[in-house]
Order: sequence, then structure tokens, then C-alpha cells
Amino acid sequence: MAKITIDGKEFDADPKQTIIQAALDQGISIPHFCWHPKLSVAGNCRICLVEVEKMPKLAIACSTLVADGMIVKTESAKVVNAREAVMEFLLINHPLDCPICDEAGECKLQDYAYRLSVGVSRFDFNKVRKPKRVELGPNVTLDTERCIMCSRCIRFCDEIAKETQLVFTQRGDHVELTTFPGEALDNPYAMNTIDLCPVGALTSSDFRFKARVWEMSSTESVCQGCSRGCNTKMWVRNNEVLRLTPRFNASVNDYWMCDEGRLNTFKHVNAETRFKAPMIRKQQGLVEVGWDEAIARVVSELRSFKGHEIAAVASAFATNEDNYLFVKLMRHLGVGKVVYLPHVKRGDQDDILIREDKTPNSCGASAVGATALPEHGPLAGLLEEIQRGVIKALYVVDDDILTDPVAAEAFSRLDFVVAHASNDNGVSALADVILASSTYAERHGTMTNFQGRVQRIRPAVATAEQDRALDGFSMSRLDKFGSHNDRWMRGARRDARPTWRILANLAGVLGAKWKYATVEDVFAEMASTLPAFKGLSYQRVGSQGVVLPANQETPASVQR
Repeated sequence: MAKITIDGKEFDADPKQTIIQAALDQGISIPHFCWHPKLSVAGNCRICLVEVEKMPKLAIACSTLVADGMIVKTESAKVVNAREAVMEFLLINHPLDCPICDEAGECKLQDYAYRLSVGVSRFDFNKVRKPKRVELGPNVTLDTERCIMCSRCIRFCDEIAKETQLVFTQRGDHVELTTFPGEALDNPYAMNTIDLCPVGALTSSDFRFKARVWEMSSTESVCQGCSRGCNTKMWVRNNEVLRLTPRFNASVNDYWMCDEGRLNTFKHVNAETRFKAPMIRKQQGLVEVGWDEAIARVVSELRSFKGHEIAAVASAFATNEDNYLFVKLMRHLGVGKVVYLPHVKRGDQDDILIREDKTPNSCGASAVGATALPEHGPLAGLLEEIQRGVIKALYVVDDDILTDPVAAEAFSRLDFVVAHASNDNGVSALADVILASSTYAERHGTMTNFQGRVQRIRPAVATAEQDRALDGFSMSRLDKFGSHNDRWMRGARRDARPTWRILANLAGVLGAKWKYATVEDVFAEMASTLPAFKGLSYQRVGSQGVVLPANQETPASVQR
């Protein structure tokens, strides 16, 4: 270890570290644009200049290795003057469009301009004009004038995504970021360049001009796109999810997430296909009813069948708590086996993040007692039993298992079908009762990824059930927010409930003496009764997750 001093603070540091890394480990922040902990060092922004005693000139902290006895100053007069000069240089040709820039509020250049710049420009000539609103790829839009040539996006494509797609052309003050001839920024991780961009040059084509960062709330969650379970932040305005961004977790996804998970795992939350209340099929079709009527109908029907006549299908999209209570309820009814449908796309996997298993919780479903159906022809055995009249009722939790027309025709012969569903799907089209369930964006719970890591999801948007829990919530309280809150009110009126609570209500009517006030009570029972979850709690799971005891002996590098 090398003993170094930064701004009067002496500590030991790894001699393989650079000054900026050693400083960050001690909570000392050195300004930077081009440096990133997971990318190679470029050293081209120069904002991280520091003064090192016995060095003739200022050194860039991102590429200078620490050495024993090194004394570093990050706020000396020479350093401050140098930063002011760098900021003046970066702002010479930068457009003055902060009021209309999507990056405003989370822009490093904007922050540093306030903190480190003199606030006055000596440049009296016209700024260099460059292309604007350039579609680099299907999901990324470039404003070339805002680019400060940090090269983070180029290095990400080369080093992380392994796709050489971006390059600087021209040079000098006319330098431009662009794609190679005939190329587009269309690799599966292209939108990570938006997060990496320290200014507003690269923006999301999907999120562009929808909201400012200070108008949204952010909630920690987990991506539902595959069994990796990337840690995310869910950004919400007016009770509508507007974007997902990756959240750092070194054991799961580092700083990244794929474009598929970023764009296609939240659009259903506020889709027009959402069920707004429980529904029962009557002569005129599916009709919205109250929860008491829907639950009474389900209980009445289930009591009319023997356990072996009911097919119980859990879900690898549901939480651990949901599947645990579903298995428990089915056992109460005498159902011998609970299964779940695999959603695996063979070949759709890479060595970065993407997994073939396109569900977030197949590992958790198995851990709580559900059995995976075979990948090929998963419903074959179930269809045969339906055709022979052995299976007469179907109970499906939060999964669309009827995408095959042949299967749908066979399932139409069932005497009774009940489904937990948030959106209209193949099962709901045949269901006799639909129990409107909340989405992962509206519930508490845990998911277990393919590594056996238990991770938490949290509600980011509200439903009617959550609003009732506020006790005193009323539409008059909504009125003070103004008409712009229409989406918020629409979501608040949606009478959807988390699956675990629906199951608990059903169990109560069926005579089971369950006592769960919160979903945390369910998890506590799991931790005390299931060996796989032994000793776990929400506090231990935290924001980074925790590996199930049975999986802790396998190194994370092997699991990946």
C-alpha cells in the first residue's frame, strides 16, 4: 500500500489505483467528464487536473497512479485557475439551450458551470454550428452541438458492448460524433450511452421532452425482462412510468442494462389494456364487479371441484411472496402440484447481461415449491388431461399461458377459469373471473434471479387500494394538484390489488386462518419455513439483494 495525502488527509491506497480512484474511495470527489470506473482512461476532458507536489505541471487525476509519499492538492489556486480555463474552453461553442435540454437537472456540465466556472465568457465570435436532432440509431438521438468529446460513448461501444459503431470525425473545433459509414447505433446496449453522456448530447428518443428530472420521482426496482434482474430506477410523473434507468449493483449488472429491458418492461403499466377492477363473465360478457362479489364467486366455484380437478399455474413473473401463498392456498384446496410456464428463448443470450430465460423469477418460483413445465410442449400434459376430463378448472396467476390457438381451443372446454391479470391477455379472454392484479410497478415484494440473488421491488405508482390505505385520501385532495394530474387520478382509480393480498382474502373466505398485515409478514413466514430462504429478511435483502444460502457457495463469477 502507498501512503498518500489528498487535501491534507493522509491514508493508504493501492499503488495500482489512480489519484481519482483513491480519492473517491475516501469520499473526496474530483470533477470529471471523460473518466468512468468501468471504461478505459481517455484523459481528454482535463477537468480533473490536480496539483502534485514535486511534479512540474498539473496532472490529470484519472490517469496518474498514486505513489508512496505523494501529496495532492485538488483545490489550490493553480488547480482552480486551470479548471476555470477548461470550463471556459468547453463552453466556447456549447449552445445556450439549457432551458430546452433534456439533461437539465442531471447535467455535469451544467453543475460544473455553476461550481467551477467564472461565469463570464471572453469569446465574442459566433459559435460553431453542428448537426442537431440526428438519429444515431432506433433509440438514441444526438445533438452534436452539445457534445464535449469526452468519448465515453465510443469507449462503451468498443469495450463493453463489443460493437465498434461510434467515431469522431473532422477534428479541432469542428469535431463531430457520428457512426461509421453504413453503421447505426443499434447494439442491444446502445441506450447506456445516454446514461454515460455527461451532457445533453445523447438523449432517449422514447423519453425525449416528456419530463424534467425534478418533476419525477425515482423508485428502486428490478428489471422484469430476463432472469438477470438488473437493478433499476423507475422514474414516474403524474403516476405514469416514463423511463427506466440502470442502478449500480456490482454483483448483478454493474452500471448497465439492455435496451429491451429499458423500453419494453413498463409500457403495460399505464396501457389502455389494464383491468380497472375485478370482472365476472355474465350473459353480456365480462362485467366489472366489486372485490367481495368476485372473491365469493371464485370461492364458490373452487369448492365445487376436487383438488385433482384443478390445474394450478403459478408465474415466474410473480413475486416470491405471491407464488408462496399460491402454493400454500392450492395445498389448502388439495391440489397436489403447482406448475409454472417457462419463457425461454434459446440463443437469445450474451456474455454481458442478457439471459435466455425471459422471466425475472423462475428461480424463486421453484424455491417456493412450484414446478417448471418442460420447455418444449409445456402444456401438452395439461391439455391431454383437460381433453380426458380429468382437469375441469384452471387457476392462473399473473401469466399469459394461452398464446397458442390450439391450447386456447382446448382450454375453452374447462368448466371454470380464474385468472389474476393486470392487462388483457389470452387467459383473460377465456376467464370466468378476472382478479385485477397490480403490476410490479405497484407492489412490494421480492424476486430471485438466476444467481439465486433475492432482490426487492417497490411500488412506484399508486392504485386505488394503496390510496385507501392512506385513510382520508379524497378527490378534493387531488384537485389541488391541478388538471395536469389526470394520469395520476386515472391510476389512483384503478382498483388493482397485489396477488398476495388477493390470495390472502380468498384463503380467509375458504376458512384458512392466515394473518398477514403486510407482504413483509409473508416473507418472514417464508424465511422461517422454507430452507432456501432461511434467516432472510427485507432488511438483509436491502437495496443490493442477498444470495440465497443454498447459492452462496457458488462464486458469482461462475453463476454469471
